[in-house]
Amino acid sequence: MKKNIFKNMTAAITGAGSGIGQALAIELAAHGARLALSDINEEALAQTMALLPTSVEARSYSLDVSSREAVFDFAEKVRRDFGVVHFIVNNAGTSVLATVENVTLEEIERVLAINLWGVIYGTKAFLPIMLEQGEGCIVNISSVFGLVATPCSVAYTISKFGVRGLTETLWQELDGTGVRAVLVHPGGIKTNISNASEIYHSGEFEQRVAEANVRQMITPPDVCAREILAGLTRGDKRLLVGNGARALHRVSRLFPDSYGKLVRRKLGL
Repeated sequence: MKKNIFKNMTAAITGAGSGIGQALAIELAAHGARLALSDINEEALAQTMALLPTSVEARSYSLDVSSREAVFDFAEKVRRDFGVVHFIVNNAGTSVLATVENVTLEEIERVLAINLWGVIYGTKAFLPIMLEQGEGCIVNISSVFGLVATPCSVAYTISKFGVRGLTETLWQELDGTGVRAVLVHPGGIKTNISNASEIYHSGEFEQRVAEANVRQMITPPDVCAREILAGLTRGDKRLLVGNGARALHRVSRLFPDSYGKLVRRKLGL
């Protein structure tokens, strides 16, 4: 029987109202974890809570991860309500689909505020708690777009490469502390992020890229969640999960300067 490292452990998740966050909440509940679930969408968060077994200890928190004060307050509330925090999953995210030429600075700022600063805030808010405990795990959700760049995803790609840089830095700094950092690169996961990738500048090229991206999003979130928990149980530092993740990781290493041609060919662009 596989070891259950999650039973009676406290796990905090951002963006738990849908997609990977919701799937992780359900999977962790099945493993007996105690859950502190947050999302900016309170209605979606309530739906996640309703999907959990009644026997699970779970609390919900309204949270805008782009707010530094709100994220630090969330961390303190979780410690107050549960006493300890064993896992923080910095998962909340959004996107905008546009070329570098067409995307506005405001759109880039909005994506970075959620995808990158939200993860930075989550890391900074929960890390001192975990260091004080002498144990804990920071799980930062990057993307395959933290391995390779693709057309029309500049804001998302910047944010996910940033999450990668943050987490790989933590690998160097946390050795021997009892706290670990895990970097997750989901591939084509069938989540609401594809719907949230708003096309404000719907030119012909942006439309083709949007359609190509949707074709790649085939891995169900529950499969992704199980793969993440399996990787956490193994003690892996980098998790490549979902459609195309392992292949893109190999391509990024073998062809660091020319992978773009292969990626565009795969997308049919």
